Amino acid sequence: MRELAAEWHLLNVSRFRSRLQPPVLGLSDASSFLGRWQLGARALEFSRTFVTSQPWTLVIEVLKHEMAHQFVHEALGVLDETAHGATFQRVCRELGIDGRAQGLPYAPSDEEMRVVERIAKLLALAESPNVHEAEAAMVAAQRLIAKHNLTPPPAGETSHGHRHLGAPTGRVYEAERMLAAILVSHFFVEAIWVSAYRPADGKRGSVLEICGRQANLDIAEYVHGFLRGTSERLWAEHKRATGLRSDRERRVYLAGVMAGFGSKLAREEKRAAGEGLVWVKDGNLGDYFKKRHPHVRHVRYSGERRSGTFSEGKKAGERIILRKAVEGAASNRGRLLGR
Repeated sequence: MRELAAEWHLLNVSRFRSRLQPPVLGLSDASSFLGRWQLGARALEFSRTFVTSQPWTLVIEVLKHEMAHQFVHEALGVLDETAHGATFQRVCRELGIDGRAQGLPYAPSDEEMRVVERIAKLLALAESPNVHEAEAAMVAAQRLIAKHNLTPPPAGETSHGHRHLGAPTGRVYEAERMLAAILVSHFFVEAIWVSAYRPADGKRGSVLEICGRQANLDIAEYVHGFLRGTSERLWAEHKRATGLRSDRERRVYLAGVMAGFGSKLAREEKRAAGEGLVWVKDGNLGDYFKKRHPHVRHVRYSGERRSGTFSEGKKAGERIILRKAVEGAASNRGRLLGR
């Protein structure tokens, strides 16, 4: 409860301009809601099971949603609309908060689904043992991703969302920062490391949040998992090949892998630009990102360590080919919000 109270005060200052008065915070054993604002009792109540079993980042999203209800009632004095009426939806849009009643996942359009499926097939072709065929498949997938982002979504369509990748960790190492920068530079998302409480051990950590169009979130999530797994596999192979007995150089090698893969993507983008295909950022994404994180800047990373291990990792990274298909593009990610 102390952590929830601290998060409430932080959000009140950063999002609601200190216009809210502290409510009564409580946990409930009820299973019918994840969080709810009770006007009469001036209480914010949360499911005990939800708070203790789900990622803290999801708990904070529910807290924001319920604080928006409190803001509409107490700061704006709007009491004659339905719970998720026009004023509530406007507040959520302005603050980058999910205003859906039950947090049902955004359903990608048919066109987005077709694009993701085509990209998935191309990435699946990259499993080919023929190196040239695999390289061609990855290049084609990259170019299709770029072309997809040249077409803006229909006016008024709620196409942007966010996703948290990986589990909260106590320290963010160089390879993870470089991986985040790769996603921002080459896969049409914005990224930020956000603080996340870990109820199981009572400590705080950091977790990577990405923001973007839903199809791009699916692709970036796949790339994130693929590169983490592949870099660890490459380190294990390097360790065996060189007879290393310790993991002392592991983090440097992993950073080299990320640098190598990033360089490979940059070269391909430069080659594509020479053929008239230019990577164009999603202009509306910046607005969405700023609403969610009004007081921070985007992920940026620069600099490489020059060492033999780093160089070996970089060479390995430059040989990486995306191998598996993106799956479950429209899979149900679960109900997030109560009311």
